[in-house]
Amino acid sequence: MLKSLFSSSIRADVLALLLNSPEEKFYVREIAKLLRKNPSGVKRELDKLEEMGLVISEKVANLKYFHANKNSPLFSELKDLIAKSLGLPGALKSLLRANDIKSAFIYGPYAEGEDTPTVDLIVIGSFTPTLLVGLHDIEKKFGKRINCTVIEETEYKQKKKKDAALKRILAEKRITLLGRV
Repeated sequence: MLKSLFSSSIRADVLALLLNSPEEKFYVREIAKLLRKNPSGVKRELDKLEEMGLVISEKVANLKYFHANKNSPLFSELKDLIAKSLGLPGALKSLLRANDIKSAFIYGPYAEGEDTPTVDLIVIGSFTPTLLVGLHDIEKKFGKRINCTVIEETEYKQKKKKDAALKRILAEKRITLLGRV
């Protein structure tokens, strides 16, 4: 089973997305768009994961939705394994993709390579309750406090040119999670 579980990078990305957002349901094209992968490859991997009992599908109207099988005996172990293998930036990246965030980055001491108890994160997009819950889960899992600043895209474009504090942050070393900053 291990060989079939980790034989594909698309499968690993799909698992990371679904396990980091276990309450969410996604359809194939949505997953493909979020992961920037070919829909046919995503569908093939979802079918294999469903055969293994790690993913459940349900048909609503003409769409087939997929979500993590929280009742699978491997659910919690796989979720922990993926979180550890991706690290904090990878876990944040998966969460942000699942919440349709276009751009985000980590800045400050953590981005400089320091082992700090706090991680500074800027998210460019819209805040959602799912994002808040996901950030809280990541904080617990990694034992770090995440200071998240959410800025609407239009506001970010304006501040990027005029705001001295934001200009200073953008001049420092950062870890880009999604998009162009």
